[in-house]
Amino acid sequence: MSVDQERLDMAGTRDFTTPGAGQLRRARLAAYNKDLLADVWRAAAAPGDGVALAVVGGIARADSGPLSDYDVVLVHDGRRDGVAEFADRIWYPLWDKGIRLDHSLRTPKECRAVASADLTAAVGLLDIDLVAGDPLLVAQVRQGIAHDWRSNARKRLPELVDSLHTRHSRHGDLTHQLEPSLKEAAGGLRDMAVLRALAATWLADRPHGAVDSAYERLLDVRDALHVVTGRGRDGLARQDQDAVSALLGEPDADSLLTSVVQAGRTISYALEGTLRRAGQSQRARTLRTGPRRPVLRPLGHGLYLHDGEIVLGQRERHRRGALMLLRAATAAARREAPLGPTTVTNLTEPLPQLAEPWPEEIREAFVDLLAAGTGLAHVWETLDLTGVIGAWLPEWAPVRSRPQRSPVHRHTVDRHLIETVVRATGLRDRVQRPDLLLVAALLHDIGKISGVYDHAVEGAPVAANVARRMGFAADDVETIRLLVREHLTVVELATRRDPDDPATVAALLDAVGERPDVLELLVVLTEADAVAAGPKAWTSWRAELVHRLAQHGRAALDGRCPRHVEDAASLAEEIRAQVATGTPYVSITTTASGATVEIADRDRPGLFAACARLLASFGMTVRSARVRTTDGIAHNTWRVEAPLSDLPDTEQLVRRLREGPPRDRRRRTGPRPADGTTSRAMVVPAASDDALVIEVRARDRAGLLGDLGETFAAHGLAIRSAHVATYAGQTLDTFYVQTPDDEPATPPDVARIIAALIDACDGETPGAG
Repeated sequence: MSVDQERLDMAGTRDFTTPGAGQLRRARLAAYNKDLLADVWRAAAAPGDGVALAVVGGIARADSGPLSDYDVVLVHDGRRDGVAEFADRIWYPLWDKGIRLDHSLRTPKECRAVASADLTAAVGLLDIDLVAGDPLLVAQVRQGIAHDWRSNARKRLPELVDSLHTRHSRHGDLTHQLEPSLKEAAGGLRDMAVLRALAATWLADRPHGAVDSAYERLLDVRDALHVVTGRGRDGLARQDQDAVSALLGEPDADSLLTSVVQAGRTISYALEGTLRRAGQSQRARTLRTGPRRPVLRPLGHGLYLHDGEIVLGQRERHRRGALMLLRAATAAARREAPLGPTTVTNLTEPLPQLAEPWPEEIREAFVDLLAAGTGLAHVWETLDLTGVIGAWLPEWAPVRSRPQRSPVHRHTVDRHLIETVVRATGLRDRVQRPDLLLVAALLHDIGKISGVYDHAVEGAPVAANVARRMGFAADDVETIRLLVREHLTVVELATRRDPDDPATVAALLDAVGERPDVLELLVVLTEADAVAAGPKAWTSWRAELVHRLAQHGRAALDGRCPRHVEDAASLAEEIRAQVATGTPYVSITTTASGATVEIADRDRPGLFAACARLLASFGMTVRSARVRTTDGIAHNTWRVEAPLSDLPDTEQLVRRLREGPPRDRRRRTGPRPADGTTSRAMVVPAASDDALVIEVRARDRAGLLGDLGETFAAHGLAIRSAHVATYAGQTLDTFYVQTPDDEPATPPDVARIIAALIDACDGETPGAG
């Protein structure tokens, strides 16, 4: 049996859910690893005294995984007689056993030299531990490395910070990734080694308790990953998450990732605080020439700014309670400065309790904290990790550290909520009640928990209960409930429906209860939510559609009838004259992300498909299309995304439109892609008063929009407008179509067009059949 298989068998599969079993499992593995190395040592016949075999890294710390590499050092006293040959008698048997080996042969002096030149080596050698041989040699190395580490802390600390930034930028943040590196990412296992190395400088002690539990959790996940994959991996890939979660007794992969994210946050927070403590200690040692009083900058309410932190004054340390805590947190967030750890302890032990409903001054102080700006995220993290948020907002627990598998989101659910609050703070001058906006931003995804189909609907009553407990008036509670329930309505109507259609505007007004104040709150919340999600969620074309729909909504509430932006009567004479000569009219107007392309030509079946293929042939990504016909002239307005350098000129488009773009009419001969995407086409009922609205979801591919356009034309349907969106390789397109005589399509006709659209999505040749 191979060594790897023995280690896997020793790890087992039955003790991953027992509390404390991980430490015992790793202790057994460490003992096994050392015993194996000791056996190899004895078999190699050591050449007398002055030689020792030592381990560093996980084996030395007794936290290596079932399939972790061996990091070994053969330490000698400088002898030349046969030490290299003796080293080979150790390395080769280990390689023969299939062990992945990181090895070195050094004297104590050479160990110190390597540690002085290589920061990673220095951190590893701090944990060096004897396996066999001369214990004095290993003790000499350990003491020398520790002495140099403390003596050179002033130089090594900036190096340590730089190395952290480099590694984190390369491997990302454990708390933001769906496939994190458990070892190298920010908040991962290697950060814990750095935390221990910081404590070894004697500049600052490191936290214990929660951070040790977080480290054990990551080790358990790493061990389970080794067992289920049979490989010494550190990357938690998606295809392995279900098996790992099952071995650890988690209900699903999301629960697993939630625990990983929470552990990563705890380690990151501890590392950040310890780095800050070490820097403060180092500055104090460097600058001190005698008795030195602390420099305190008063901030009011007994709070001061000291050495980059918000602290309580000596006289105010007896002042505790929720109001004082909120004032300190707000001061810290506004100045983007951390709360001092002693201040956090003084203000949160014991946790201050709140009456229900909250007193008005507490509610106002809480809203002030939400409005503090970009510094809110760090301060909220402090309050969350110390248990304050969970005590005051129990509804926060289900969304804490919860991952989001949507391609447009870059944060966990709870972090996204805070980012939305920060974005909303910058937009609050556009609404009459910024307090309601910020609370709705904080709670808009509070229903995004496991097993919930519509998180907006499920979260609305939860948000109302929270607002009621906060002491808001009944009308305000209802407004917050409505904002949470409808927080997706504006962007869905704007991007998946025709924003210029009166039926779309009517749906918007129904959602806001025909209240102008709620409309403004909802529009701002929509923007803040999308911007906080990430650049894929708030593009220039999305912003334009949302603002256009909002403008129509305001007009309708003011008593003005919403109308189409491109009114039929506004077709320019220039366009009419050019098309009359048989030459298509083309206009290109560049935008921030691409261009608006106007194409006018004599109306004919398939013109929409031809235009779509034409634009695709130049590498343009269509985001929306508006089609109208006046006196036999079809005028199409396309909003496209493309690098400015790739945009063609109008002459190229006119020439290609006359020639016709290249078409791929081949049928698919192999199986359809098994990527989990199912093509769907469905009628959206009551979405328009004068058009049939069809929504199409499919895997994105070149020529898809042209195929859909040809399918509509083959079934005698004219496209009035199209609204196109693509996320992570999937499309969500909405078409407003009309029959030639403007009569409603019969159910059999609708069924046939739906089936044909699905075939077109899957690559079948479009046609009427």
